[in-house]
Amino acid sequence: MKIGLTGGIATGKSTVAAMLVERGALLVDADQVAREVVMPGEPALEAVASAFGQAVIHTDGTLNRKALGGIVFNNRESLAQLESILHPAIRNRMQQQIRQYEEQSQLVVADIPLLYETGQEGLYDGIMVVYVPQQLQLKRLMERNGLPEEEALRRIGLQMDIEQKRSRADWVIDNSGSLEETRRQVDDFWKSKDLP
Repeated sequence: MKIGLTGGIATGKSTVAAMLVERGALLVDADQVAREVVMPGEPALEAVASAFGQAVIHTDGTLNRKALGGIVFNNRESLAQLESILHPAIRNRMQQQIRQYEEQSQLVVADIPLLYETGQEGLYDGIMVVYVPQQLQLKRLMERNGLPEEEALRRIGLQMDIEQKRSRADWVIDNSGSLEETRRQVDDFWKSKDLP
């Protein structure tokens, strides 16, 4: 079985992913894969340099994330162009890893922050959303990243509304309580799927 794991920024996806891995799931992490596909020598990095210029490449050949961020996070067209380069590369690499992992485990979890936003829900047997109410999400993001409220709200606004994600999910893990409460929900999910 392969499931997509998503939620909003600062809702606790990594916490839930770690709990699933503790139970025996294998994890494919979109953020990790996103870092891999822009390593020196990767076609996606070459495409990014071609689209945005050598200013986004450090002298050692690695991606200059700060320079690229300065270009794309203030210009929706540039961001869309970057996503059109990276998202297919990330999706393809993730699907390769998932196919390999499916031979080794009864549950493969793909942690994808922008799963719904990138139209990937059809690639999985089901979608698990890690949920917290938006006010708690805002509080956690401000504390975790040291952000002022306006910037935290802007970042939350770049993603699909958490309530909308929750309504579309096959399984919801409510992470607004204690870690023990979250773990109990993960354990209940595991048992409901008759996983060892």
